[in-house]
Amino acid sequence: MSRAGNCHDNAVAESFNGSAKADLFFDLPTPATRASARVAIEDYIELFYNRERRHSTIGYISPAEFEDLYYQRAATMAA
Repeated sequence: MSRAGNCHDNAVAESFNGSAKADLFFDLPTPATRASARVAIEDYIELFYNRERRHSTIGYISPAEFEDLYYQRAATMAA
């Protein structure tokens, strides 16, 4: 956090939390155990959020696609 009382410091985390709640738990039952919740969240992040979910801030592509494009461009520029 940058400053005490700065409401914008936590915006990214709150945005992710909102997305996770809407995508993961909206229509599904609450996980029965803490361990099952952890697995569901880890799968959500690794399998859906980073690989499939489109993000408006990076041109409506997934973070995995964005990273691939970044490294392709970097390789092209280095050559």
